[in-house]
Amino acid sequence: MAISDQDRALAQQARLVAVVLVATMVLWIAAQWLGGRFGWEARFAFLFDLAALAAFVWSLVVTYRIWRRRQEK
Repeated sequence: MAISDQDRALAQQARLVAVVLVATMVLWIAAQWLGGRFGWEARFAFLFDLAALAAFVWSLVVTYRIWRRRQEK
């Protein structure tokens, strides 16, 4: 059975979502640790939190779109 171009595109998008989620978690945890270690102001921690939330929302939206496309098939 051959894999269609649409299936390849969906798999590539799913891999991108996985990479973004892992990178977001690693960078967010590192930023929190560095902030505590160097005594950064709380507004920087809030900025990192908002950036992580934006990445998680983006991942959720893309994952939903992947799911919907698979349901249409």
